Amino acid sequence: MENIKQHITNLRNELREHNYNYYVLDTPTISDYDFDVKLKALQELEDKHPEFYDANSPTQRVGGAVTKNFETVKHEYRMYSLDNSYSKDDLLDWEKRIKKMVDGDVAYTCELKYDGASISLTYENGQLVKAVTRGDGFQGDDVTANIKTIKSVPLQLKGDYPPKFDIRGEIILPFDGFNKMNEERLANGEELYRNPRNTASGSLKLQDSAEVAKRPLECLLYNLTGTNLGVTTQFESLEKARSWGFKVPDAAVLATSVDDVVAFVNHWDTKRHELPYETDGIVIKVNNLQQQEELGYTAKAPRWAMAYKFKAEQVTTVLNEITYQVGRTGAITPVANLEPVELAGTTVKRASIHNADQIEKLDIRERDTVFVEKGGEIIPKIIGVDVAKRPANSQPTVYISHCPECETELVRTAGDAKHYCPNYNGCKPQIIGRIQHYISRKAMDIEGLGGETVALLVNEGLISNYSDLYELTKAQVIPLERMAEKSADNLINGIKASVAIPFERVLYAIGIRYVGETVAKKLAKHYKSIHNLMEASQEDLEQVDEIGVKIAESVTQFFASEENIVTINRLLEFGVQLSISEEDLKGQTDLLKGQSIVVSGVFEHVSRTELKKLIEDNGGKVSSSISSKTNFVVAGDKMGPSKKDKAERLGVALISEIEFLQKINHTF
Repeated sequence: MENIKQHITNLRNELREHNYNYYVLDTPTISDYDFDVKLKALQELEDKHPEFYDANSPTQRVGGAVTKNFETVKHEYRMYSLDNSYSKDDLLDWEKRIKKMVDGDVAYTCELKYDGASISLTYENGQLVKAVTRGDGFQGDDVTANIKTIKSVPLQLKGDYPPKFDIRGEIILPFDGFNKMNEERLANGEELYRNPRNTASGSLKLQDSAEVAKRPLECLLYNLTGTNLGVTTQFESLEKARSWGFKVPDAAVLATSVDDVVAFVNHWDTKRHELPYETDGIVIKVNNLQQQEELGYTAKAPRWAMAYKFKAEQVTTVLNEITYQVGRTGAITPVANLEPVELAGTTVKRASIHNADQIEKLDIRERDTVFVEKGGEIIPKIIGVDVAKRPANSQPTVYISHCPECETELVRTAGDAKHYCPNYNGCKPQIIGRIQHYISRKAMDIEGLGGETVALLVNEGLISNYSDLYELTKAQVIPLERMAEKSADNLINGIKASVAIPFERVLYAIGIRYVGETVAKKLAKHYKSIHNLMEASQEDLEQVDEIGVKIAESVTQFFASEENIVTINRLLEFGVQLSISEEDLKGQTDLLKGQSIVVSGVFEHVSRTELKKLIEDNGGKVSSSISSKTNFVVAGDKMGPSKKDKAERLGVALISEIEFLQKINHTF
C-alpha cells in the first residue's frame, strides 16, 4: 500500500512539473500524448484508492464540480481600486505627494495593467485553499472549483513560500483562445462573444467547472498580500512569486524616476498591440514595501500605487436624443442617447454629459455627430462635436427647467454644477434611490433585497422610505413579481438582520449628502450617537477633523427636516444601531483628543495598522507628514533621517513604540 501511495505522489509531482513547464514557462518537456497517458494512469490509481484523495491533484483540473450558488466570502485583506493618471504631470503630482510622506529615495516597479477579471488566491502550506472574485473589494464570490481548472494556477507551490498568504491577479483570455472560441460558436450558429475581458469574467461564474476547464483561461499574478512574507520590495515579490510556480509576466521593470516611468509607458503604448492579451495601461507601485506601509491608503485606493491609462479609444456617432435622470440626492444628470457604436470592445448606446455647463461649453445638440471616448476606459463620455456635420435646422439645447419625473421646478445654487429637484419626499426616483443606497453592500448590506425589488416595493405602495422596510411582512412581499416563498423569507430575514449593522455604516446608509464612508466613520467616532450628531450646530461640526463648511451645512440641513427626524426615530424604534455599541466603546478614550500624531518606522509589538487604530481609538488624529501642528512622532526602527531632522528642527517630540503604548495604558 505504501508503494501505491508513493507511486501516486510521484505521478502527481511529475505532472505538476510538466504542467508548470507548459503553462507557466511555455517550454513543454513532454508531448501532449505522453502527458495524457500519465494523467489517465494517475486517475485510475486515485479511483481505485480513494483513501489517497487530494483536492489539489492534477486530475482535479478537468472540473466536474457544479456550483448552484457561489458563496460570498469576506476578503481578509481588502482589494482596493487604483487611482488613475493620464499624463506625466499627473505622475509628477503623485510623486510630490509621496515624497512629502516618506523618507529617502523612492523607486518604482512598473507593470502592465492586464484587462481581465480580478481574483484573490489564498494559499496555506503551499496549497490553493480558496479563490475569491474582487466583488466590491470587501467581499467577493468563492469560485475555487472553477479556478482550479485553470492550468496556470498552481495547486501546489514549490520553494520557500510563506505558510499563508494571498496573491492577487487577473484571469484573462488570450486573443488566440478567444478567437478559437468564437470560431466554434460561429460554426455552431451561436452568438459570438463580445470581448475577451467580459468572456473571462463570465467564465468565473459558470456553474459547471467542467465547462470552465474547456476555456483557455490564464491567470497572471502581480501582488502578494499578507504578513511575514519574507520580501522587502514589490519587484522582489514578483520574482519570489515566479519562483514558487506562479505565472508572473516578465515585463515589469524598476524605475528610479518619473522619466523612467514615462519611458516605460511610451514603450508599451506601442508594443501592447503585440501582446497576446488585452492591456489598458501601466501600474506604477512604490517599490519599497516599508514605504508602501507608511503611505497607507485613502478610503478607496492605495497611496503607493497609480494606474497610468493609455489614451482612450475614440469614435464618432450620432446623438439621437438628450434625456434626463434624477439621482437619489435629486441631482439631474443629462444623458446622451446615441446611435449604437463599438467602443473599446463594447457596444455603446448612452454617454454622460455631466451637466448644463458642459452642454453649453461644447454646444451639444440633438442629431449632432459627436466624439465619444471611454473616460478611464469605463464610462463613455462626449468630448466634442463635429460641427461640420451638424444638420442645417439644428437648434441649441435648452436645459430642462422642471423635474422629468415629478414636474417640480428645478433649483441650482451658486457654485453648484448641477440642477436639483427639491421635491425630496415626493419625487419617486429620489425615494427609490435613497432606499437602494440604504440597502447597498457598503451600507446596510441587506441580503435578499436588490435594487429592482426596492423599485417594485415603492411602486406597489408598500414602502416610501427606508424605515418602512422594517414593517414589511412576508404576506405583503410574496405576491410581488418573481418572489417565491424562499426569496420572501430571505428578504424579511435580511431586513431583520440589518439591525446589527454598526452605527458608522448606518450613518452612511441614511444618505446625508456629502457624507460618504470616510466622513460617516469620522462623525460616528466623534459624536458616538445620532442624538449627539442631531444636536450639533454647524459651527460645532466644522470643528471636527476634516469636516468642512459644505459637509457641516448638509448635515444640519438633513436634521432640520421634520420628515428625516421622524424616519430616524422610527429606525431607533426598530432597533437599528444609531449609536456606538458598548463593545465598540471599550478601549476608546480621550487621552489623545485634539492631538496630531505621525507614525514612522518599523515596529516590534504592534503593526503600523494597529498603531494607527490605537491613536484613533484614543481620540488622536494620524497625520501623514510632520508639521508645526504635529504633537509628537511615534518613532520606530529605521525611521528616515529626513523625518527625524524635520521633527528636531520643529521641536516635535519623538517617542518610542513602548513609550507610546505606556502613554495610552496599552498592555503588550
